[in-house]
Amino acid sequence: MEDTRDSLKPGEVLYDADAFNVSWLPTLRALWSPRGQQVMMPTPGQPYTRYGLGAVHDHTGETVVRFRRRKRRQEAAELVQALVDKHPTGTIYVTWDQADTHADDEVEAVVRAAAGRLGRRYLPTYRPWLNPLEMRWRQCRREVTHGELFDSLEAWLKAAHAFFARYNQVPHHVLSIIGAHAA
Repeated sequence: MEDTRDSLKPGEVLYDADAFNVSWLPTLRALWSPRGQQVMMPTPGQPYTRYGLGAVHDHTGETVVRFRRRKRRQEAAELVQALVDKHPTGTIYVTWDQADTHADDEVEAVVRAAAGRLGRRYLPTYRPWLNPLEMRWRQCRREVTHGELFDSLEAWLKAAHAFFARYNQVPHHVLSIIGAHAA
């Protein structure tokens, strides 16, 4: 992966892409409380879930994220198409894991339509720590969901969209989070 990253020519871009689960219920981590007083977190109803599919530009830190009801091939193809639309010229390299949703008819149709401008690189199996976007998802959970119960899934999604919009305004912070360096 570093070979692709370090040998980009002018007009070529590299995105690290991935998907993550979004749960309405709060994620819990160690919380401080006085001895003998347990912190209570309300957890009403069913744990409605959505899925985030996203890609982070390896040199600028800009993140493209889509939240969907499902994490299927069609949604992966939508993300790849969004990257192609964002860069109408030049070559786009997308690095992601080997999930079956990343290499089927819908994604292949986007690759064919890009006419050689879309290159895919796959991470080794069971190596999520090699994908810098994992650190971005972790930061999102830390800032948006830890110990927080939203009134609705829509309120959570609004907060998540605001998180990504806020960080897209300061991409050098994103590069710091994912461990990359500005071009």
